[in-house]
Amino acid sequence: MLRPVQQTAATVTAWLREGRRVVAGTLVGVDGSAPLDVGASVYVDEHGTIEGSVTGGCVESAVAQEALEMIAQRRPPRLATYGISDELAGTVGLMCGGTVHILIHEITDDARAAALAGLAAICEERPAAVATVIDGEHAGSKLYADADTTVGTLGSELLDDNVGQEARGLTVQGRSTVRAYGVDGASLGSGLRVHVAAFAEPPRMVIFGAIDFASALAPLAKGLGYRVTIADPRRAFLASPRFSASAATVAAWPQDALAGMPLGPRDAVLVFTHDPKLDVPAVQAALGTGAGYVGALGSRRTTTDRNARLREAGVAEAELERLYAPCGLDIGSSTVEETAVAILAEIIARRTGREGHSLRAGSGPIRRDRAETGEALGA
Repeated sequence: MLRPVQQTAATVTAWLREGRRVVAGTLVGVDGSAPLDVGASVYVDEHGTIEGSVTGGCVESAVAQEALEMIAQRRPPRLATYGISDELAGTVGLMCGGTVHILIHEITDDARAAALAGLAAICEERPAAVATVIDGEHAGSKLYADADTTVGTLGSELLDDNVGQEARGLTVQGRSTVRAYGVDGASLGSGLRVHVAAFAEPPRMVIFGAIDFASALAPLAKGLGYRVTIADPRRAFLASPRFSASAATVAAWPQDALAGMPLGPRDAVLVFTHDPKLDVPAVQAALGTGAGYVGALGSRRTTTDRNARLREAGVAEAELERLYAPCGLDIGSSTVEETAVAILAEIIARRTGREGHSLRAGSGPIRRDRAETGEALGA
């Protein structure tokens, strides 16, 4: 099952390979708030077909109109601004309280190879970045960069080298942004803006315990972009296709399943084993990783008993503080599926630094900045 962003990438890849003319509208900056993150893209082909999104529907029709005019009249790339203060605010229906900057540009023959490489990286969930020039005679030019290769050019060797190096660094965090360079391509300069759309390696989620909760949570986590693994030393438990449908399955003890699997702040480990012989070593193994979220399922009594056994096994109090148990937000869930939603909600809240309160009861921005918009846009 492909995620929506992968489906869009696959469709646009087919368009380009068929030789269609395609215009991309890429969100390169946000002032205030917006529904989607910097780096989101919408694509319009020569027939007026639309794929993807930059604002969840707020300005897509306006971008599509500009795209078709760009194709018909062979207009150069343009950095368009839409927002509440813009004269088009009423017609495009931007009601999210912010201003968006969208680079509208045709994917020309010169940029096609770099664009295709970037779309392939999205489909295959590989870390990579695609840089696009915003200004000047080379506006719309693209450079693809991953750990090993570069494809395309931004107009000068110096600019390619400097942008390529920075783009590789941005892929570690998957942070898209706009950077200013000198017109000669110098990294310490101004006059030339470049948007870098970076795609990080998908976060990992490891679930110990092949039970109903794992089969309910795995497809939801996959839909959020996680690369899911379900591990259980009991092969018979893993045999059902409901586990392998949305996750890789590993028949192994916890310490063996996690061996050689580097986990970081974006990753999560969940213990659903419901077996004293498995849950203590599973939690111990999980706490021995750098995973940003470690959670364990169970009642409050189960949690108290398990914590006591963890202490007896030598787990320090500081380490127990990392453990979310019972895992999940208190939303009144009663079914397996509702519990899966509650657990994923807590994982998201932990990652974003939120408490998981009702939005109606709070104040301030609904969405916190997840990417730099860059002062280069004049924000």
